[in-house]
Amino acid sequence: MEQTRAGEYDAFVAARWSVLFHLARLLTGGDRHRAEDLLQESLVKLWFVWPKVADEAPEAYVRKVLARAAARSARRRWWGERPVAELPETAAAGDMSATVAERSRLEAALAQLTPRQRAAVVLRYYQDLPDRQVAQTLGCPVGTARSHAARGVARLRRLLADVIEPVG
Repeated sequence: MEQTRAGEYDAFVAARWSVLFHLARLLTGGDRHRAEDLLQESLVKLWFVWPKVADEAPEAYVRKVLARAAARSARRRWWGERPVAELPETAAAGDMSATVAERSRLEAALAQLTPRQRAAVVLRYYQDLPDRQVAQTLGCPVGTARSHAARGVARLRRLLADVIEPVG
């Protein structure tokens, strides 16, 4: 029984790791190291409730834990050690610099939002969750979740406005 539980959990983590990590990275404003820490913390919490949520919605549970942990950690002034950057990997075929630069700009803009706005924007528009589910994940009324998302998007538009060019 225990091996079945561990196998199901391992399969879930292996299948959803990259998606959950990307979500964590967006929730932390692009900080890869904090995202890894938050995701590991969330997956540990998932392990302890795995028998209860395995058949229901384990990804929704992890999303909720991630969003709340990101908001909590954003209120801290110090997170401990700051790891140094690793050496970059060798470049892949083709020039990806424009894509990387745009992604970096978006992550930097997301980092300037409040934690609640960032969580609402990421859950609503990146994860494509309905307003009701965003509100449930954030633990607030639907109107408040919509307000956080709308204000976050408006701020992102102002921050990224210098690149947006009219079509036509």
